[in-house]
Formats: sequence, C-alpha cells, structure tokens
Amino acid sequence: MATEEDIDYSLSRVPDEAKQPFWRILFIRIGAICCVSQLMLGAALGFGLTFWDAFLATMLGSVLLQVVSWALGTAAAHEGLSTSLLSRWAGFGKGGSALFGGVVAISMVGWFGVQNSVFGEGMASIVTLTDFLGGMEYPIWAIVTGLGITLLVVFGIKAIANFAAIFVPLFVIVVIVAAAIILQNHSLTELLTTAPPGPALTLGAATTMVAGGFIAGAICTPDYARFLKNGNQVFWMTLIGTFVGELGMNLLAVLLAHAMGTENVVDIMMGTSGIIGVIIVVASTVKLNDINLYSSSLGLATMLNALFNKKLSRNALVWMLGIVGTALSVIGIINYFTDFLVLLGVAIPPVAGIMVIDYFVLRRSRKTLDESRAKGQLPAKVENWNPIAIVCWIAGFAVGEITSIMAIGISGLNSLVLAGVLYWAIMKAYASIKKQDVITFAETDQVL
Repeated sequence: MATEEDIDYSLSRVPDEAKQPFWRILFIRIGAICCVSQLMLGAALGFGLTFWDAFLATMLGSVLLQVVSWALGTAAAHEGLSTSLLSRWAGFGKGGSALFGGVVAISMVGWFGVQNSVFGEGMASIVTLTDFLGGMEYPIWAIVTGLGITLLVVFGIKAIANFAAIFVPLFVIVVIVAAAIILQNHSLTELLTTAPPGPALTLGAATTMVAGGFIAGAICTPDYARFLKNGNQVFWMTLIGTFVGELGMNLLAVLLAHAMGTENVVDIMMGTSGIIGVIIVVASTVKLNDINLYSSSLGLATMLNALFNKKLSRNALVWMLGIVGTALSVIGIINYFTDFLVLLGVAIPPVAGIMVIDYFVLRRSRKTLDESRAKGQLPAKVENWNPIAIVCWIAGFAVGEITSIMAIGISGLNSLVLAGVLYWAIMKAYASIKKQDVITFAETDQVL
C-alpha cells in the first residue's frame, strides 16, 4: 500500500479502493492526444493528401497505437503498476527497470521543458504585457506556466483528471468555434473532394507521421491506465481517445488545410480572436504537459529505488523535475536538446515489444505477480538483470535509429516489433538449451 509520501502509488500497486471512475482516466487519455500538435499533424496531412487518404492514414496509424496502448494498459490495470515499475516483472528485472526508468524520466521531463517553452511563448505573444513587464514577458510566463503545471502534478492523478475534465471539452469547443469561423464560406462537399494544396504525401509517410507522433505516449499508457479496473475499460479508453483525439482533430485540421491552402492552420485559428487563442494555448498545453511530468516522476522514482533501495517522496521528485524543466525552458537551453529527445524517443518503443512478449506470451513472472497481487503487495523477489532483454533492447534501438535515418517504415514500430520478436526467439532458444520451460535469471529480495 502507499504511504503518505506515495499518495499516487509510484512504487506500489494501485489497490482496488483507489481505482478511478472510467470517465476520469478517459479525459486524461483524450487530453494527451487532443492538442495543438495533433492539429499541426492533421494540417500537414491535409496539405499533402486528399481528405479520404488522410482519413485512411489516420486510421492505419491509430490502430497501431491502439494495439500497443491496449496491451500495456491492460497489463497495468491488472497489476496496478506504472510502465517503469511493471518492466521489472515484464522482462527487464531490477537493473533493467532502472535503465528504462531513467530514459523515461529524462525523455518526458525534456518534452515537458519543450512544451513549457511553447506554452510561455504562446502566452507572451497573445497577451500583451509589455507595459507592465518590459521585455521580460516570455521568461515570466515560462516560470508561471512551468511551476503551475508542476503544482498540479504534485496533487496526483485525481487533480490531473479533474483538470482534463475541464480543459478537454474547453479545447474541443474553442477549436470547433475557430474552425467554424474559418470554414463558414466553404462548401463541405468541395473540401471533401478537393485535391491537396501542397506537394503530394505518400500514404506510407503519412501513416508513419501519425503512428510516430504518439508512440512514446502510447507506451506510457500504463502510468494512468493502472487506475482502471480491467482490460475492457482500457480498450474503450484507447478506442474513444483515438476517435476523438486523433481522428477528430486530424480530420478537422485536414479540412482547414484544404480550405486555407496552407498547413499553417494553427496560427490562423488562434488569430480568429484573442480569447480563443489564449484558450487554445492554455487548454492544449496544460492537459498534455502534466502527463509528461507525471510519467517522468514515476520513471525517476523507479530508477532511484532500483539503484539505492530507497523510497523517495514522489512530490519531491515532481518539484525537482518541474523546476529543472522550467528553468531549462526559461533560459532556452532545452531547445538545443530536441535532437537528443528524439533519439531517446527511439529508445523507448523496443521496451514495449519486450514487455508485451514477456508478460502475455512467455508469462515468466505471472505466477509470482498473481500470488503477490492477492495480498495487495509487490513480489518479494525480482531478477537483478535480464541480459537477453538488454541485448534485444539495444538491437531494437539500433534498428529503429537506422530505419529512421533511411526513412524505412515507422522507426518506432520497427524497433518495437524487432525487439519483441528477437526477445521471444532468443528466450525460447535459451530455454530449449537449458531444458527449462521458464528461464529466470539471478533473483534478489525486493526491497521497497
């Protein structure tokens, strides 16, 4: 069970009494997808594709994410564990979970800083504060927005869900209003059948854009899906989130791109009126960036616990990560790390492939997980390392990076599938050599 300092169960199972209503977690999911960056993606699709081709690309890319999200989210709902903590008993062991937790922590706090820069710059450009703050508008806004979101995350999943319940409908409403203003003099039939205004985009490239844009977020689905009751709820959460967040926002942006003849539709929408622009920026960033920081804190908590056997306060970790991310965004250094963050993004998907194979196919730790779950505890023992998982992770990462450079398929999906298949093949071969049904490497007592 969680202690006072672990009110969000960062290093323990989410007990049945702490499970949340379906609608709360659904709003978090929709908010993670339904944002300005999704509109920008949809506009890019519409600039190079017909409406129906853009629809097909969105469906193909979304289905891929749906499968990954559902599989990992179902495991999380069943076990009540976050992504990084679940990885200990889903292929990686204690040391491997420390590595993965560190990657998640750095990646997500990095994107928190990038998004906070966008948030601060957007507020500074929309709200004129020059007379009051001189030339310091952006730094002040970046501090306010960064620390504001940090404070929200400190209050945990309930606060994140409650804010999403307010800002998700608000974002959807203002986007529809802004789109209606822009589209009022255009024929819907014409927009559905018109040729794309920009250079042609292939269906494969478009599908890659859709799947690649959210694959890291899909893999972090367990961080909030663990508060759902079962896999059925996870399925509906991911399905509804896909239709509202991806399909809805993408296709609306496609229509806007066709109507305006440009992919720069977000600036046009925010220019329809000052207040709409403010709401779009605030509503979009708050509900997306709080999940970035939340997942980062869970990853860091798992890493530090694995390395030092200490159970640190999640609140302290959130404040530390939030202040660091905010400071980097204020001084502008975070913008120089985007290439590094993209690289880390390629390193995350292979872990999902290995976890799915280990948990659902090999089922190496299912017995000990079942026994400990009945007591509301974590397993008493855990592998120190699983060297095969680490090797397959590195191989998947290498394939993802190579295919990304060569523009072959969906790099994140390539790495995920390769790592999973390779892990299954090597583990089965090793078990055959050892003449054992289940291979478990050196274990240690689990201290939390």
